[in-house]
Amino acid sequence: MRETLVVGAGIAGLVVARELVLQGHRVRVLEADDRAGGQLLRKTIAGIPLDAGAEAFATRGGTVRTYLERLGIADRVVAPLDAPAWLHARTGTTVPLPAVSLLGIPSAPLAEDVVAVVGRRAAWRGMTDALLPGPVGAKSATLGELVRRRMGDGILEQLVAPVVEGIHSKHPDELPVSVAPGLVHHLLRENSLARAVARLRTDAPAGSLVAGLAGGMGMLVDALLAELDRYGVTVEYGVRVAEVHADRVVLAIDPDADDADEPEGEVREGLVVVAAPGLVDPADGRAATRTATHLMTLVIEAGTDAARALAENPRGTGVLVARGTDVTARALTHVSAKWAWVREAAAGREVLRLSYESLPSADTARRDAELLLGVRIPEIAVVAAEATTWLRAGRFEAAPGIPITGEQVSGTGLASVIDHAHRLAEIIGPPAPEAAAGSSTDPAASTERTAS
Repeated sequence: MRETLVVGAGIAGLVVARELVLQGHRVRVLEADDRAGGQLLRKTIAGIPLDAGAEAFATRGGTVRTYLERLGIADRVVAPLDAPAWLHARTGTTVPLPAVSLLGIPSAPLAEDVVAVVGRRAAWRGMTDALLPGPVGAKSATLGELVRRRMGDGILEQLVAPVVEGIHSKHPDELPVSVAPGLVHHLLRENSLARAVARLRTDAPAGSLVAGLAGGMGMLVDALLAELDRYGVTVEYGVRVAEVHADRVVLAIDPDADDADEPEGEVREGLVVVAAPGLVDPADGRAATRTATHLMTLVIEAGTDAARALAENPRGTGVLVARGTDVTARALTHVSAKWAWVREAAAGREVLRLSYESLPSADTARRDAELLLGVRIPEIAVVAAEATTWLRAGRFEAAPGIPITGEQVSGTGLASVIDHAHRLAEIIGPPAPEAAAGSSTDPAASTERTAS
């Protein structure tokens, strides 16, 4: 049987590889890095095992939990601290986020916790949502456009944008409305965006917004790799692909290669599925975009005044940051407050994680943490500071010809990535008889791209 070549061993690649092998494909995964998992990465910092990438997943719809059950690790699902995040507003004040909201969209624009963030004038503009017909904004292409039309710029930029950027690392103007499933449906039923948010929050079971895995999200990677090993799937690391075609890939030329086992420009034949960004062009011909997100993890020594103050008075699970403030961080997660398993592993130390648009120094992160948490954190109290940089793929419509999955086509979030990869495997289906017999795909139907 011809091989099916999955390019990329991120979560999308591992999921599509597992689903294809279950359908009878002979699968091989090619990964340019020296590890699998993509944006799920574990690091040991100051002796504490921590997530250095995605740390949680949205539970709405049950997609991720259902898949975790299939992998046999649903018993590791844990809920975060039951406390709201805070917001560092443009005024320089740090306040709890509105109690009833969805991605920062308030269910009651004139509520005092909303006014405390956006001001009375912007709150009154948000109330005009109740006077607008339901269809106004219902066809918006982005979440930002929808909120702006219904509630105005004040609520969008001062409240919704910090929340969305803290979760998705993108402005609401860059995200489709579908990032909030059911929002438009309820908008049309309730004739109000605020009431739509209230309905969605009422319908959602308590504690259902996000969850994580005890031991870190890397447990999902381990489970998927164990499944692939069980079914005889080979995952090759350090293999860079330069060109993809429907029926073959061409490996990148390594100018330092002198090993006969890795011939330069080697061609691998088989049905190709792309699960890595940058190898397939968007259908509109424009270059695919990629944005950088920088994370800085700080560990505060146990027994210090800073550690005691952070443990005794946490600001919920962390703090989101509005643009135009005195803080350069986009968000802060109080990891050891948010997750009980981290708190136990940290043994009295406090763990903070801050996200940035440009790489900060450890001292910048420490000063930002002081401002956001209202706690003095002297340099001597910081026993570890480690940065991690991620390149996030921008979403686009792929041209037909080569099956592609991953956040560049599925959108952000583990639920979207897993769902898209699973559905793509179903669309591909079992291997065709001619593939099993060794015939190749019509080269005229293939598309290609040389990676830069």
